[in-house]
Formats: sequence, C-alpha cells, structure tokens
Amino acid sequence: MEMRQLRHFLAVVTEGTFTAAARSELIVQSALSTSIRNLERELGADLFDRTGRRVVLTEAGRALLPQARALLAGAEAAREAVAAVTGLTTGRVAIGTIQTLTCVDLPAELALFHRRWPGIQVSVRDAPVDDLYAGLRAGELDLAYLAPDAAVLPDGLVEFASWQEELVLITAPGHPLAQAGRTFIRDLGQESFIDFRAGTGLESAVRRLAAHCGLDRRITCDVTQIGMLVDLVRAGIGVAFVPRRIGEAAGLPCVRIRQPEPGRTIVLTGRGPSLRNPAASALVDHLVRARPKADTQEEIPGMSPPGFRST
Repeated sequence: MEMRQLRHFLAVVTEGTFTAAARSELIVQSALSTSIRNLERELGADLFDRTGRRVVLTEAGRALLPQARALLAGAEAAREAVAAVTGLTTGRVAIGTIQTLTCVDLPAELALFHRRWPGIQVSVRDAPVDDLYAGLRAGELDLAYLAPDAAVLPDGLVEFASWQEELVLITAPGHPLAQAGRTFIRDLGQESFIDFRAGTGLESAVRRLAAHCGLDRRITCDVTQIGMLVDLVRAGIGVAFVPRRIGEAAGLPCVRIRQPEPGRTIVLTGRGPSLRNPAASALVDHLVRARPKADTQEEIPGMSPPGFRST
C-alpha cells in the first residue's frame, strides 16, 4: 500500500467523482482509476460503489477512511518536520475559505506568499462553513476563513485574526430602493429575496439579522454561487444582502441599512494556538500581517468602517 494510493482514495472521497479527483491531484483520470484499482486489489475489497453519477463509499471504503486519514496525517507530519529543518524550502499548506470573502484579497496575499516561499504548495478550498469546520477537525485543512454562526469557536480551534464586513442590500438598477440609497429592515417585508443555501456563512449572518429585526423574508430563489446570486438580482428577480464590496464589484446599487447597521465577522482560524505545520505557521504569520482592503466609502454614523484586529 502506497501513500500515493491513499491520497488518491481521499481525493475521490472529497471530490465525489474520479474526474474531479484526478483534476485536483493533477493527473489523468486513467492513472487515478488504476491507482484505486491497485489499492482495492491489494486490500481485497471494492472501496467505491461506481453505479451512480457520484461514487459512494462501500462498507470497506468507510472502514478505510479514518485509517487513511491518520496514515496520511502521519506522513505529512514527517514531511513537515523535514521542511522545518530545511527552512521551508518545501512544504504544503491547505487553507479553506467561504466563497464570499471580501475583507482580504486572498489571491493577492497568496501570490505574495508564493514569491517569498516558492517551494510551498498551497491548496485552497472554498466550501460552506460546516464543511470547513469538518476539514479543520479532520486535519485536511490547516487554516480557514470562516463566518462563524456563534460567538465562540468549537473546541480545538483558535482565532488568529478577525475582520468586520459591512452588509448592504443590492437591487436591480431600476428598483425604487436604488433611488433611496438607504432603508430600514422593517420596510423590506414586501420584497422578494435571493439567498444562499442554508449552511453558508452569508446565509447564517442574514438569517440572524432578519430574525433579530422580525423580518419574515420571502425567498424567491436560493443559490450556491455568488455570481448567480448577483445575476438574479440584476435581472430583477429579487434583492439580496451581500458584503458591500461584492455589490460594488458587480456595479449594482448598494442600499445601506439605516438601523440596525448590518455586518458580519470573518475569522481566520486554525487547529490550536501553535500550528505543527511549519508552512501553515508561515502562512498565518503572513495573513495576520496582511493589510485589509482599503474601504473608500464614507463612514456610517455610529458604525466603525470595516477593519482588522489581530488576536
């Protein structure tokens, strides 16, 4: 049994299909399929049920899953120890992020990090908050940008830095609220809303805001991609709450909420205060020191502009 085979096995579990797994591992699908078949032959059992559109773990596959994760984690720890000795000339770090992250320009920061540490491979995963929590707990992610649904992080996770993001209501260009520029949440009861699927950081923040203000929203559409949400709003199907910079980048009217002024907290988190992965330690050090994006909007009375605080 080879570590490469176990990595391919976990890639299929994570991605759901052989095609997506091969793409994530940067190999052709036939090579990945052969690797999995050789592993199954060695173990004497099928690991996946391949009859549907998405492969599903068999009982044997479910039995192997925690062992595979533990073995790969041990191998990764050994590689990380060597990387620490050699001064981070090699290494690997996995970071997760919510899809609607705007307070940090993550691609730009990763580009700066790559220029300093070109030998470190960075894996980026965008996913709902619950999936990011699961990735951190399983050791599949070293770090993650989250929009927590609670004030306290789950046990075992620590906050390295946090940001505040302003939420605004975006509308189609000809919408009456676009002319007003500001509104109260209590006045939105007759509007149709576009929303993210339950479980995303933005959906949770908007749901809490609506509940706090007693707003019973009428959801016309729910989506999984921010681009589709923006396009539906632009088409006039409904309005939506989004971080201000998403609305501005889309060129849509951004209606400020007069009371309460809505926002959400974004947290950079990881497993434990002292990361065992030297590459992850180097990346979190870089990201904590990263300057937040400049906010050129005028300050809302009684509300500090989106900013940054490290912990």
